[in-house]
Amino acid sequence: MSVAEPQLPQTPLLSVLRVVELKGRVRATDVATPLDIAVDAADALLTDLEAAGLLTKAGAGYRLADEGRARLAELLAADASAVDQPSLAAAYDDFCVVNADLKTIVTAWQLRADGTPNDHTDAAYDAGVLARLAELHQKVLPLVERLAAIAPRLARYPARLQHAQDRLAEGDTTWVARPILDSYHTVWFELHEDLIQLSGRTRLEEAVAGRAH
Repeated sequence: MSVAEPQLPQTPLLSVLRVVELKGRVRATDVATPLDIAVDAADALLTDLEAAGLLTKAGAGYRLADEGRARLAELLAADASAVDQPSLAAAYDDFCVVNADLKTIVTAWQLRADGTPNDHTDAAYDAGVLARLAELHQKVLPLVERLAAIAPRLARYPARLQHAQDRLAEGDTTWVARPILDSYHTVWFELHEDLIQLSGRTRLEEAVAGRAH
């Protein structure tokens, strides 16, 4: 039997548990940026949630415990039920258009036109791909802000995407798609997962429809 859930006045329990679920296994540094909290606050938060029985230790990090997964499912269902689904559906259709563009850009970052791996020795080629991503980012931000207005749980995504784009603008290209960072591709993937869940869809259904990321 677990103890009572900790009180999280600044960070909703749903947001914390969802970040852990999406990332699979986390340390404090993995959740600090997505939740917009300091690393030491994230560390204390994870410790409290383990004590409450919602998280369990996994090596040097944490993952959802069975009780945490069940609690998250309840919170997600309640959250989705409060969303204006027709508005979300319209915005999701627009997202799927830019999602196709993002997939093309990330593929170009990883592979050359002839299908060979991009070894990033051609600075002009990489600059061209990064320019395409920066241009897409400007188109995407208003849409993500629109999505956040429909579903407030998505409110951190504009800032997270901007953070990744800022790091890219500074010249650190690991922020394109590196999985262990809150990279552009990582944030985008998590946003897409949240949209699928909020819409009452499944990843399999989206894959069949050609919309999975």
